[in-house]
Order: sequence, then structure tokens, then C-alpha cells
Amino acid sequence: MGDILAHESELLGLVREYLDFAEFEDTLKTFSKECKIKGKPLCKTVGGSFRDSKSLTIQKDLVAAFDDGDQKVFFSLWEEHIPSSVRDGDSFAQKLEFYLHIHFAIYLLKHSVGRPDKEELDEKISYFKTYLETKGAALSQTTEFLPFYALPFVPNPMVHPSFKELFQDSWTPELKLKLEKFLALIFKASNTPKLLTIYKENGQSNKEMLQQLHQQLVEAERRSMTYLKRYNKIQADYHNLIGVTAELVDSLEATVSGKMITPEYLQSVCVRLFSNQMRQSLAHSVDFTRPGTVSRKLKDVPLLPSLDYEKLKKDLILGSDRLKAFLLQALRWRLTTSHPGEQRETVLQAYISNDLLDCHSHNQRSVLQLLHSKSDVVRQYMARLINAFASLAEGRLYLAQNTKVLRMLEGRLKEEDKDIITRENVLGALQKFSLRRPLQTAMIQDGLIFWLVDALKDPDCLSDYTLEYSVALLMNLCLRSAGLSPPTLILLQEGEEILTFEPYVNGALYSILSVPSIREEARAMGMEDILRCFIKEGNAEMIRQIEFIIKQLNSEELPDGVLESDDDEDEDDEEDHDIMEADLDKDELIQPQLGELSGEKLLTTEYLGIMTNTGKTRRKGLANVQWSGDEPLQRPVTPGGHRNGYPV
Repeated sequence: MGDILAHESELLGLVREYLDFAEFEDTLKTFSKECKIKGKPLCKTVGGSFRDSKSLTIQKDLVAAFDDGDQKVFFSLWEEHIPSSVRDGDSFAQKLEFYLHIHFAIYLLKHSVGRPDKEELDEKISYFKTYLETKGAALSQTTEFLPFYALPFVPNPMVHPSFKELFQDSWTPELKLKLEKFLALIFKASNTPKLLTIYKENGQSNKEMLQQLHQQLVEAERRSMTYLKRYNKIQADYHNLIGVTAELVDSLEATVSGKMITPEYLQSVCVRLFSNQMRQSLAHSVDFTRPGTVSRKLKDVPLLPSLDYEKLKKDLILGSDRLKAFLLQALRWRLTTSHPGEQRETVLQAYISNDLLDCHSHNQRSVLQLLHSKSDVVRQYMARLINAFASLAEGRLYLAQNTKVLRMLEGRLKEEDKDIITRENVLGALQKFSLRRPLQTAMIQDGLIFWLVDALKDPDCLSDYTLEYSVALLMNLCLRSAGLSPPTLILLQEGEEILTFEPYVNGALYSILSVPSIREEARAMGMEDILRCFIKEGNAEMIRQIEFIIKQLNSEELPDGVLESDDDEDEDDEEDHDIMEADLDKDELIQPQLGELSGEKLLTTEYLGIMTNTGKTRRKGLANVQWSGDEPLQRPVTPGGHRNGYPV
């Protein structure tokens, strides 16, 4: 009781401070009155009214500096009183700061009577340029701000069409209103009552601790199950080994008596000796008539066990959504985690020969229909599996046998608005499809270019993966003469904003500028000036590519075969290497519960088959078509292959 009385005044003060902050005016009056009647002392919170008056003074000083165009005073106050966590971490604060720098850079141009003082104007422009090269560089990838990076290099911004909006009468008042609202919000947040701060800190701490303890418990249970399984397996192997050893000793004694040991007998012993994981592959691949085959084979990467694909497909169609998700995940992991070479090729060929995705099925219910499942997890995991198939040349060939898969992916791309990762994987698969000319033609005819151009108008809303693969897909389609429809002109007009996503945009621009009518349109809109702005800021490789584009822009030559003909539908997919991206397995949505099977364990426990693995000779890729980093891309390419420097 004594402890409560000792802190009662401070606790009541915290309650009053919170009621005042939350604007419970009537409640606050009643609370204060009752405290007074009962003789309860109210501790005044430290500096409450003082903080409020100081905040108002700072806000007035910032607005005054804004009105006077005094950028040094303004940004000195800005950096002193706006928390760095807000300035560096809040996207709205970063955008507002960018526009504030523009305001001060053009202040003299808007408010001077007659010609502004050249020295003072140069100082403001230099200050803005320094900002662009340092802190402002973080927004250089943002479409909204990209044109303003050319502002310091334009002689007379007032007449330039790109900066027309800045010199309208309404622009400065609107920016001032945004600044005032931002300051009011920031300084109100800085006066957060102590009671709320205590609650947040304790609540967050307890929540994080509970999550951490739960995660540790799950991890401990998982390790315990793993160790128990290993122990049981070692014990079983030990008993099996003792039995095989005794039998081999008996056989050796028999050979002393002149009895022969047959290859069939050795094979039966070998099947019993090796682990379940290796039994299927070794039992049928070891030549028991040749000495040393077993020991050499053990040193190689083993083939994965065969599966019962009929049962697999049945459960993929009729099973519960959770089972479907675990099966799709396990089948994908078989591809993504297998060793490149014979092991991965065998897995893929088994999938293809057993028509795992029902690409050749005409049944109304098929595995492919999972792409339109009502379950978000099943849709996402189906898209991931298709993307994994498309990452391999043989997988693309399997998926491209007819346009059914392509049409389903295009439909999912345009309809999917809930799950970002689903859309990423659908887009990734389509981009890899664009390495094959017949599928390029189908995508162009289906109007996919229109969708891509529309999506790229607002790149801030796209993930890095979506952005990169959208631009790369658009480039591949624009390399075809059929791709030179109105959307390619839109791409040219948007080149100023998305040119930083080279080399794909550079490749598309270089190709479509081979058409005389588009060259004329590009010259009319001042494309060369825009490109030269990027030369000043770009790296050496990008500068060389842009110089090639400018040379193409100023050329008077007729098209000379830069674009791929629509009449030539020969496959060129063999020129691209297999690229299995790490993104295929990122951010898994489901985790097995205690006692629940997943991954390879699920497949080998419930779906073990007999001799469903089939070998096939891998097609040889063309290794003599190389890309020079000095020139824009002129052949279809996948981002994964381009990053790894593979032939394109």
C-alpha cells in the first residue's frame, strides 16, 4: 500500500496527460474534479505546455523560411528537429524533402522581378545538384522524380515542357499545405504521452519474447524429431548390417567349398545393404558383373527415388488444399534443390514423361487447374512450380507444347491482385516463355505488351522482381517486328522514366529506333537531350550503350535486320542456359506441424514408385553467341541468365 501511495501522484498525472492527449475533454474535467474532491495530488507532467509552445515556434520558423526562400535556415531547422528515422525511413518525408529542394532551387525564377541574380541562382542550383548527388540519389529509381534530375542541366526550366507544372501558381501553395500538415503530424507525434510509450514498449517486448520462445520451442521439437529419426535409422541399419555381414561370411565359406556366387545374389544383398534413399537407383544401375562398380557408384551423386505419379496427380486434384500445397512445395523442392546435372535432369524428365502438370490432358479436372484454385497458397505454389519448370530449357519445351499453359498464365497475371509472389512467379514464367519465338508471337497477339506498358507506368508499386522481369519481357517482345505497335511508342515516351532499368530498356530502344517513323517521333520529343542527361550520371557500361542508342537515333538507314522477323518461327531457346533462381523458394507460406510430413520425406514415404525415372539425352546449347556489355541487348534474354553472363 505504501508503494502505491508513493507513486500515486505520478500515476494520476500520467492518466491526466493521456486524457488530454486523446482529447477526452469531459472525462478529463470529471477526473480532475474527483481528484480534487478526494484530495488526490496531480503530478504535472514535465514540460507538457513548454513542449507545445516550442513546437509551434519551430513550425512557424520552418514555414517562414519556406516563404522567404531561405533554404539554409530551413534545412538547418529541418535536420535539427525532424527525427532522422523519419527523414530516412518515411517515404512521404523523403518525397516532401525532394519537392522542398525543388522549391528552393527555382524560388528566384518564380519570385524575382526581372532577371534573377545569376550568382545567387547558381548557388541555389548548385545546392540542389549536391542534394541530387548525395541524399537525393536514393529516389533516382522513382518514376515520379526521374525528370527532375535533369533540372540543374536545363538552361531555362521555365519554358521546358517537363517542368511546366512547377511554375503554375497553384504548385507552391499546395506544397506549403503539405508541409504544414506534415509538421503538425510530426510534432504531435513527438509529444506522445508517457503512458502510451510505456504500453508500447512493454507490449512489443512481451510479444517479441513470446514469438521468440515459440520459435525456439518449434525448432527444438523439430530437432528432437530429426534426431529420433536418425537414431531409429542408425539402429535399423546396424541390425541390417549385422545380418548382411553374417550372410556374406557364410557365402565366403561356400566359395572355399567351390560354390559360385551369382550376380543376382549380389544384387539382392546390395538392395538390402544400401539405404532406402539410394536403393531404387543403385539396384538398377550397378553392373554386378564388373568388380568395383558399387564403390565407384557410391561416390557419385545418387538419383532420387522414383515416385508414383498416378497417386500424386490424384491427390493434387482431389486432396485437401493443405495436402496440395505440401505436394506442390515438395515437387518444386525436388527441382530447385537437386544437383545440376544427371540428378536434376532425371527429376525433370520423370515429371515430363509422366505429364505431371497434365499439359497433354483433355480432362476437365487437371493439375493445371490449380492455377485458378480458390486457395491463395495453392495458387501461389502452383505458380512457383510452373516458374521452376520454365527455368529449365526442357521444362519450357514441355510447357510450350500448346498454348493452353500460356493462356492460363496470361489470365492469372491479369486477374491476380491479392498475392504479389503469385504474380511474380507467373510473370517470371512468361518472361522465360518469351525466349521461344512461337510463344513470343502468341503473347504479342494476346496484347500482353499493352498490359506491360500499363503496369510499368507506376513502377513504385512493383516489387524488384516484378519490375525487372516486366521490363525484360517487354524488351523480348519489342525485339519482334510485330511488337512495334502503339505500345512501343509509349515505351519510347516513357524511356526517360524507366531508362535506369537497363540493359533491357536500352535493348528495346536500340531495336525499335531502327524504324524510321519511330526515329522521327523520338527526335521530335527531344530524346537525345534526355539520353545525354543519363550519360552524365551513368556508369561506363551504361554510357557506352546509350552512345549506341544515340547513334541509332541519328541514323538515316533503313531497318537492317535488328528486329527479328515474324515469319521465322524457328526455336532459339537452346541458346539460353538453365537458371534456377533462389527466389523460387523464398518466403514459404506453410510449415509442417508436429508429426506432419513435408518435402522429400512426404514424397518418399507416401508416394514411392517403381522405375518411373527415365533418362534422356540433354540438348546441347549453342555456346558461341556472346553479348558484349558495350552494346544494347539485341537477343531475347532472361534476367537470371543475363546476370550470370551466359550466352544470350
